[in-house]
Amino acid sequence: MKDLKCPSCGKTFQIDPSSFEEILLQIKDEEFNKQVKERLILAEEDNKKALEILKRELKIQLIEQERIKETEVQALKSKLNLAEEKKTSALNELRNQASNKIHSLNNELTKLKDEIKNQSLISELSLKNKVNEAVANLEKENSSLTNSIEKIRLENSINEKLIEEKFKSKISERDLTIQELREMKSRLSTKMVGETLEIHCETQFNLNRATAFKNSYFEKDNDATLGSKGDYIFREFDNNKVEIVSIMFEMKNESLGGTNKRKNEDFLKELDKDRRQKSCEYAVLVSLLEPDSELYNAGIVDVSHRFPKMYVIRPQFFLPIISLLRNASMETLKYKSQIDLMKRENYDITNFESTLEQFKNAVGKNVSLAQDRFNDAITEIDKSISHLQKTKEALILSKKHLLSADSKSQDLTVKKLTKNNPTMKKKFDDLNNFEDQVA
Repeated sequence: MKDLKCPSCGKTFQIDPSSFEEILLQIKDEEFNKQVKERLILAEEDNKKALEILKRELKIQLIEQERIKETEVQALKSKLNLAEEKKTSALNELRNQASNKIHSLNNELTKLKDEIKNQSLISELSLKNKVNEAVANLEKENSSLTNSIEKIRLENSINEKLIEEKFKSKISERDLTIQELREMKSRLSTKMVGETLEIHCETQFNLNRATAFKNSYFEKDNDATLGSKGDYIFREFDNNKVEIVSIMFEMKNESLGGTNKRKNEDFLKELDKDRRQKSCEYAVLVSLLEPDSELYNAGIVDVSHRFPKMYVIRPQFFLPIISLLRNASMETLKYKSQIDLMKRENYDITNFESTLEQFKNAVGKNVSLAQDRFNDAITEIDKSISHLQKTKEALILSKKHLLSADSKSQDLTVKKLTKNNPTMKKKFDDLNNFEDQVA
């Protein structure tokens, strides 16, 4: 029984160990739920900020493209108007010239008629010849003027078609550019514009290094002596410089305009090789490949059925996967330390090794059950954030198994291990007799 004092009334009351453990479990569950909610909120805020930045920049680009398009349209319209004005002016000028020429010829004809009337000595044949000649000249000049007008009309028609085709080509090019920008917007919903995927992940880590990753190492893998290398290696240590978790990261992005569409499956084998060569516990592929895949768009995909301890994630789950793997490794490390401590205890007692082996099996079973439940929790998180309640239940069950293992380790004593052991019974009896003799 444990004595507890109420902080409000100051009254002291007793509580049994099982109730105390239940209260402690509730406090831990609340803290865990709080951490999960905070991380989800941070991830959602990062996504919203990235989308807002992308929307603003794409909007600016679209506005600029529309402005350039409108400027070019206005320039082409001005050229068309200018060509139309020139055509109209030329036609009017030709009409005026033709009209003036006809008027002049009419005046000459009138003058000629007057001369014929006034000059009675001119013969009728000469008059007809002059009239015919004047008419022929008039018809010839009219034909020439008509041909000139048709030629100008044909040239203007050709120029209009050329300008119209050029205008349509410009419009088509601008429409294609706008369509490409819109397609790029749909493909880049989860990444920062102007940043590579590696720089984005490194920046996100460095922003949280001082608060969440004080004893962590996250640097580029520059060691290619074994023939290949990953992109980044993450390692975290406790205060005693003992490694808690290590992760090999590979970042893959889809190049815009690329014809060869790569798949995530193409990089898993090489990533597993890099993980084993660099002695990392986990391997994570941060990928923007296969943007239309419902499987990978869910967030965190466990591919351990292909390669051990390997995950494929989208960039927004970069920090959450580190936290999840680290927390799982910390729980496992705690019980590994307890088991190692027990291994270092070298007792030469009959049947002690057998009893210890049974205890190890019991603890190992609980740890295995906890690991299985934790993997189930990660799988549920990978599928959808909406399954978070199921993940919580799996984690609660995992912690119960771990607490059970801890309770078993706390309850373990030398007397229980040596129960019904004649050798130790004799030693304890000898010790009691010695104490009686001394007394």
